[in-house]
Amino acid sequence: MARTPGLLAPLLGPGLGLMLALSLPGSWAADCGSLGPAAHLTFTPAARSRWLVPRVRAPGPLDHLYGTVRSFLSAVQLNPFPTELVRALLNEPASVKVEEVVRYEAGYVVCAVIAGLYLLVVPTAGLWFWCGRGHRRCRGPVKMERKELACERGTFMTFLLLSTLVLLIGVVCAFVTNQRVHEQTGPSVEAVPQMLLSLRGLVSDVPQELQAVAQQFSLPQKHVLKDLDDIATSLGSTIHSQLRSTVYDALASLRSLGQALQVSVDHLRALNTTLLELQDRQQDLERALSVCRERLRDLLQEPGCRGCAESLRQASDLELGADFSQVTRVDNVLHRLKGVPEANFSSMVQEENNTFNALPLLASLQMADVVKELKKAVAQQPRGLKTLVKAFPNWEAAYRWSQALEKVENSSRPYLKEVQRYEKYRWIMGCVLCSVVLLVVVCNLVGLNLGIWGLSAREDPSHSGAKGRAGARVLNVGVCLSCLFAAPLILLVFSTFLVGGNVQTLVCRSWESGELYEFADTPGNLPSSMNLSHLLGLKKNISILLAYQQCKEGAALWRVLQLNDSYDLETYLDMSQYTASLEQELQNLKVDLENVDLLSPAGHRDLQALQSSGLGGLQYPSFLIQIQKPVVNTNMEKLAHELEELAQTQGSSVLGKELQEEAHKLRNLYREKVHPQQSLVAKLNFTVRALATSAPKLQVASGDGRLETSRVMDRVTHLKGELPAWATRILRNESECFLTREMGYFSQYTAWVREEVTQHIATCQPLSGALDNSRVILCDMIADPWNAFCFCLGCCAFFLVPSIIFAIKTSKYCHPVWKRLSSSSSEETQLFHIPRVTSLKL
Repeated sequence: MARTPGLLAPLLGPGLGLMLALSLPGSWAADCGSLGPAAHLTFTPAARSRWLVPRVRAPGPLDHLYGTVRSFLSAVQLNPFPTELVRALLNEPASVKVEEVVRYEAGYVVCAVIAGLYLLVVPTAGLWFWCGRGHRRCRGPVKMERKELACERGTFMTFLLLSTLVLLIGVVCAFVTNQRVHEQTGPSVEAVPQMLLSLRGLVSDVPQELQAVAQQFSLPQKHVLKDLDDIATSLGSTIHSQLRSTVYDALASLRSLGQALQVSVDHLRALNTTLLELQDRQQDLERALSVCRERLRDLLQEPGCRGCAESLRQASDLELGADFSQVTRVDNVLHRLKGVPEANFSSMVQEENNTFNALPLLASLQMADVVKELKKAVAQQPRGLKTLVKAFPNWEAAYRWSQALEKVENSSRPYLKEVQRYEKYRWIMGCVLCSVVLLVVVCNLVGLNLGIWGLSAREDPSHSGAKGRAGARVLNVGVCLSCLFAAPLILLVFSTFLVGGNVQTLVCRSWESGELYEFADTPGNLPSSMNLSHLLGLKKNISILLAYQQCKEGAALWRVLQLNDSYDLETYLDMSQYTASLEQELQNLKVDLENVDLLSPAGHRDLQALQSSGLGGLQYPSFLIQIQKPVVNTNMEKLAHELEELAQTQGSSVLGKELQEEAHKLRNLYREKVHPQQSLVAKLNFTVRALATSAPKLQVASGDGRLETSRVMDRVTHLKGELPAWATRILRNESECFLTREMGYFSQYTAWVREEVTQHIATCQPLSGALDNSRVILCDMIADPWNAFCFCLGCCAFFLVPSIIFAIKTSKYCHPVWKRLSSSSSEETQLFHIPRVTSLKL
């Protein structure tokens, strides 16, 4: 009991804390830290990889030849891209004038004239040679040796050799380029269906990709549904954590107040008991002291008592010092506190703590039905996402394009097979013509070798001129072959060169420079049936060149076709209705805190009894005044000791003996009456001082005039009334925070959809890749070797003319040459350089 005054010390601190908490009811309004931010979602890319591998012609030794051919074609076709002519051809073919075509194709017209002359002259010359040879007019062997014979023969042989070497180089290049065209035609033809398939996938895969985008709405749905599994417990825990300090402080105040009440009542009862006992004993002690005082006074006043004056004075003061009958009685206070404390404040506070701590579980039970409805609302898909695919612009156009591309792909396969078949025929014809030219080269080389062999063998006496004649015949065979195949050769060269050259100058050159795209972008150049914007159903014309450049960078069709002008994507990504539904369901979340009483009715009655008991109004100073007084005014032990000393100094033994007996009785009186009374006074002193310290604090008036007990009761009552409102406010705030966090998942989804649709879905790189690959296939892999083949074969065709001329001239010098010899008797014609001795012997 010695530490009782310290039990009330915490009351002031919790009271101020509770008052501060009550004065800030909206302190939780903007705190969302308990839920935390939305987790980062990782979506699976819906866009399919359709990156068309670019085709590139590998660098090789023929690149210089291709460059030479292109330069030659640029010299042949000096005119720029015929914009007006092509526009008229596309829009009004009947209005195209032949003069305009001839003017543009002037270079090829000149080539046609040259080819016509060639076609006329070379076969005619060959026919003349054949006819002349038949009548022995073209044989013309050299019969007589002249000084200039060796020089002429060497010159013609040299030019024939050079012409033959040029033909050899040309025919080798023709063989190589012809084979290159044949080798590259197959893969190029096979690449066409692949490009069409890629383009068809670009269009046909868009609905599936958009459907995949819409299906991934389940990812934020799963996160929200998972969070809804714990929302009730989370909200209950949040309410508990935010109200915990306030409720705990209030309950701690009640526990301290209850403990103080219990201690004060115990002290008050002890005070009353001690006071009644003191008053009863006080009467007995007063009678005993009166008898003892009278007896000692008579004894010490006897004449024979020596030195008894001082003892007589002390004996005369032998009377009560403290009069406890004068102190205030506490019966009325005890009567008002009868049965107090009725409640066990410690158990009550513990029970309320348990009830408050069970708030998360209580919230989970109370919100179960609302959470179930929330899950139903979340499981629904927003209306905009349901129509995202079908509402996408050019849905029908995309379907038509996909069907058209599929039809083109299927119908192109037979034609592509025919192209391969005809390419095989072209290759065979090219090989035949190259073989003919090669045969002419062989004839020239063999004829030259036989002619030179025949000339070198003329020094031999047995030489008959057969080798020379054979060389001349081989050269003549080469001339006949040249004249015979000159016509089909020049026809093939010109026809293929006309096609390949126009492909290069009209298509490839303008395609590579971008003139084709600029022509297509210019309004009015293309008919309406070929207008890309019209075919795609776009509201705004697009630039084909810009679209090509954007596709080359990997842009999506959304950006290329500028679909934001015809399709409001945000309308289909609008989550406002979805959010409103969730928000409406979240408003139905409620938590009932009626079970949290804080103060039971019994505890309330105890505090009301304390409040009206008047415990703080007791006159504690009156108790302390009497307690501070001695029980007896005279020090009885000192007086007894002095009586014993007086007994020894008296002359009369009878008087001394009586003094000894009075001293003994005085000690017995002190031991039996005074000492117990002093113990009760000490007990009363402790109780009074404890009450004087604690009771005024229970009922002391504060600045607003209310007693502390009243303030605690009012605060607890106010807190009990405000707890539901505070819990509702916290619940609303946490619901908004929860909605904000869950909307964060949907915001991530809409941002991902926006990026996926506008930047990744239907990337049109296959379109630019198909255009680039088409140009590479047409121009680099087919047109270049095709034109190079025609160029080489054309060179061979034109170098056949000097080959024919020099072969005819050289063949004259391959026949035996006769030399006329003169003598004194006769004239003989002998073979050139026959020894004279042999002639004389004959």
